[in-house]
Amino acid sequence: MIQVIDRKALEEKIPLSRELVKEIEHAFTALVTEEVTMPEIMRIDIPEFNGEVDIKSAYIPGYDSFCVKLSSGFFDNPEKGLPSANGLMILISSETGEVKQIFADQGLLTDLRTAAAGAVAAKHVSRENSERAGILGTGAQARYQLEALTLVRPIKTAYVWGRTPEKATAFQKEMEEKLGISITVGDTAEEVVRNSDIVVTTTPSSEPIVQADWLHPGLHITAMGSDAEHKQELSGGVIQKADVFTCDVLHQSRRLGELRTCNDAKIIENTIELGEVTGNQTVSRTSDNQITITDLSGTGVQDTAIARYTFQILGG
Repeated sequence: MIQVIDRKALEEKIPLSRELVKEIEHAFTALVTEEVTMPEIMRIDIPEFNGEVDIKSAYIPGYDSFCVKLSSGFFDNPEKGLPSANGLMILISSETGEVKQIFADQGLLTDLRTAAAGAVAAKHVSRENSERAGILGTGAQARYQLEALTLVRPIKTAYVWGRTPEKATAFQKEMEEKLGISITVGDTAEEVVRNSDIVVTTTPSSEPIVQADWLHPGLHITAMGSDAEHKQELSGGVIQKADVFTCDVLHQSRRLGELRTCNDAKIIENTIELGEVTGNQTVSRTSDNQITITDLSGTGVQDTAIARYTFQILGG
C-alpha cells in the first residue's frame, strides 16, 4: 500500500536546515555535471482565479528514484484565508516505475526547496560579509527566504516591503521573534533595496518592482518570483547594470525568468548557471564591489532532491 504523508507530519520532521541546503546545492551541480533528464515545465494558467498549476520532474542518472511534482499558486487565496501555494510530490522508483511515496505537502516541500535554493545562491554569489537582508514580499516564501539567508550569511538586520502594510508588520513581528534579528518595515521597495546587502524578491508581480537606479556596489539580488511568461520583478535596466548574472537554467530563465525581456546578446552569453559555480567549474563574484543577480525560476531537479531527502529522513 502506498503511504501518503501529509503536511503536518512533514512539518514535524523536515525543517529548513543546512543539510537541506547542501542537498539542493548538489542538485544544482548535477544539472551541469550529469545527463539529467528534465522536461520543460508544464503549466496550466487559471486567469479568472489568478491561479496557475505547474508540473515539474527530473531524473538524475544513478539515482534509484525521482519525483513528479504538481504545485499550484492561487494568488488571491490569502484574501480568502487560504495559502497561495498547494500541491503534492510523488516519489517514483527509477527501476520499476512504482510509486514509493506520496507527499501531500500542500506546497511545503516546494517552499523549503525554493528557500534552500535561495540560500545556495546567497552562499555562492553574495558577499561573504553580507549582514543586511532585504525581502520584497510578505508571504510564506518571503519568510522562508529570510530564514534561509541566516543559514549561510551573518545576517544581523533585515528590511521588508509589501504592498499591504499590515502584512509587512505581521512579517516583522513574527520573524523578529523567530530569528532574533531586528527587522524594519520599509515604506517603499526602493528603501529596502538601498539599505540591503542581499535582496530577495518573492512576489508574483507582472510589472517590474526593482529599478536600476536603486542598485549600489556590493549588492546581490536573488529574484525568485518570475517563473512564467507574464511575470517580472526586475526592470531591464537592473539586468544591464549587473556585473554578474547567474541563474538556475539559462534557457528557462530566457523563457520564464528575468532574462525573458533581455535582448542583450552579451549578457546572455556571459550568464552563468549556478551549477557551474557549485560544481567549481567557474566563479561568480570576484569583487566585493560587484553587483550580482541570481534568477531562480525553479527546476524539477530540486524537487527530486527534496523528495528523496525527505524519503530518507522519514526512514524510507
